[in-house]
Amino acid sequence: MGSRSKITKEIERAYIAGFLDGDGSLMLQLKKRSDSKRGIRFMATICFYQDTRHEETLYWIRKVLGIGYISRRNDGMTELRINGYIQIAKILKDLLPFVKFKKIQADALCKACDVLSKTKFQKLSKKQLAKLVDLILVIQSENYVTKKKKTKSELYKILDLTP
Repeated sequence: MGSRSKITKEIERAYIAGFLDGDGSLMLQLKKRSDSKRGIRFMATICFYQDTRHEETLYWIRKVLGIGYISRRNDGMTELRINGYIQIAKILKDLLPFVKFKKIQADALCKACDVLSKTKFQKLSKKQLAKLVDLILVIQSENYVTKKKKTKSELYKILDLTP
């Protein structure tokens, strides 16, 4: 019976990875934050999207992963969002063997979450911050985005990495 459970978990991971490939996104962003010294923070997100008429799939994914929050948007779509460096790194490590089309973004986000979960923002070195900027750019370049993307120089300026 134990092997059946393992097989079931593998099938669930493969299904969720396929859903992520088709109707999901991976993001690493710099967000303004008023309660910190630097006034910014890194935010890592896995997001799954589905037409609200078929949102039950998102509830199933949340149940399987054991994390996330679901919200209905005004445009008839529902999304499942997952945040948190440690949680995202764990989920992506479980899904990576099955991810096909978003492997580059998943790998980059996983690396970023590993760095961010081990070091407080204030203690990140300039080298680590530069690496995180590179990972943001990798993810951005692979994602379809309707909003304007930040350039490397803009990100460096925000993080005070300019010489």
